[in-house]
Amino acid sequence: MTVKRALLSVSDKTGLVEFARGLVELGVEIVSTGGTAKTLKEAGLPVTYVSDVTGFPEILDGRVKTLHPKVHGGILALRTPAHLAQLSEHGITPIDLVAVNLYPFRETIARPGVTFAEAIENIDIGGPSMVRSAAKNHQYVLVVVDPARYGAVLDVLRSGEIPDSFRLELAREAFAHTAAYDTAIANYLQERSGGEADDFPAVWQMAVELAQPLRYGENPHQRAAFYRDPAVTGPCVGNAVQLAGKELSFNNILDLNAALELVREFIDPSVVIIKHNNPCGASSADTLDAAYTLAYEGDPVSAFGGIAACNRPVDEATAEKMSKIFLEAVIAPDFTPGALAILTAKANLRLLKTGPLISRSEEQLKDELLKMHSGGALNEMLTASRLSDLIKDGPAGIQSSDRYDMRKVNGGLLIQEADRVVTDPAKVRVVTERQPAPEQLADLAFAMAVVKHVKSNAIVVVRGQQLIGVGAGQMNRVGAARIALEQAGDKARGAVLASDAFFPFRDTVDEAARAGIDAIIQPGGSLKDEESIAACNEHGIAMLFTGMRHFKH
Repeated sequence: MTVKRALLSVSDKTGLVEFARGLVELGVEIVSTGGTAKTLKEAGLPVTYVSDVTGFPEILDGRVKTLHPKVHGGILALRTPAHLAQLSEHGITPIDLVAVNLYPFRETIARPGVTFAEAIENIDIGGPSMVRSAAKNHQYVLVVVDPARYGAVLDVLRSGEIPDSFRLELAREAFAHTAAYDTAIANYLQERSGGEADDFPAVWQMAVELAQPLRYGENPHQRAAFYRDPAVTGPCVGNAVQLAGKELSFNNILDLNAALELVREFIDPSVVIIKHNNPCGASSADTLDAAYTLAYEGDPVSAFGGIAACNRPVDEATAEKMSKIFLEAVIAPDFTPGALAILTAKANLRLLKTGPLISRSEEQLKDELLKMHSGGALNEMLTASRLSDLIKDGPAGIQSSDRYDMRKVNGGLLIQEADRVVTDPAKVRVVTERQPAPEQLADLAFAMAVVKHVKSNAIVVVRGQQLIGVGAGQMNRVGAARIALEQAGDKARGAVLASDAFFPFRDTVDEAARAGIDAIIQPGGSLKDEESIAACNEHGIAMLFTGMRHFKH
């Protein structure tokens, strides 16, 4: 089948004139609409307005122009004698190629301050209808939804033969395009509907776009690719820009995500080092390079080959220290020119830029957190360095992020709200005779933020807002405690310990006491809480209950 008539109607006019010119040179008649026809006319190309084809003008401010039998009949007709006879009877000319891309709905709703009316007006009706018609009839009609395909389409037409496989691939792309478009609309309306009952709809819809194929998955024998969710517009691993270094791997992306999600918990200059999806180093300090030093010194052995994340632009002082060891990647809001010069000297080191994680000043954020949680020194220290409670503020506070956590299982997809809030200061209470020292409160808050990001069963040990011991992914809690305390060594004396879930027995407290732990923070809620409280009182340890568990499997 040859292409004799093409219908072009596009919002994205990239490459449009060149494509249309190529079609005209091949003897193809161009039918077009509105702005597309105007662009082609201005380029000096012959074009027939769709209203001249239908015999009916565009109406309702352009809402109705292609929804007509002379358009859809021309697209949907099989090239059989019976269908061609019907076309002839009704004066309809077949349409052999449809090039359409849709009103920019996702781009519209991503604009700050866009109104609901503006969003609704950018829902395309005629475009998807033509795309679906052409894709359904791909045996006879070529459908093009991506301007990047124009060159390949012209090459195939010039060759004089259109492979069935090419037609089928274009049809698949077309249906994927309209599916993603409808998903974006459905999700936008879902968010607008509000109400807890509507948080999890009967049909979960998402459309993600291939960002890059990966060399392999978790292991070399597993194929893998990375897909980006265009609905998430804030700083995250999916939207980060790679500035330098070799290709990202599947495991790199997992670790970069884990590192960034933890470091964004803090307002003060902070650095996190991740190894195998668990933090092996973390610290907040007055400067970024001081935070990096403390994070690295928390576990220098595990830091080798790790992933580092910063919540501040990397400066030269920090870059100099980073360059002294082997890191797989560094992700940060930005890098100064001097830092880039230092780090790009290591050819394989991957550097990723997210843009600002915080859109208000540290002082503004801290003031807001303290206003949200009045109630004395305990609440102030537990909130002064935390961003968790502002996570849903979107662009006004912490930048918008993915609301949901998704895990693929064989035969399904688990979906949950992401665990953004660690500690509600209003529910935190001291349950022991001994009160924590004022200087320990910031460490307790820091430890609770970190332990949330460690695979359960999880225990962390912190001193001076430096992670010094981690017990991750153990089958029992006391086992995790022993690992964390052994790693902390002598530094555990006077330090604090955090647990992601309650203590089922007093054994973890006894282990902590032997190591010299001075204060403990945990959710509480065990049937044997009183045993753990009694053990703390025996050992002179302060213990706080948060009332909130943070399993991470």
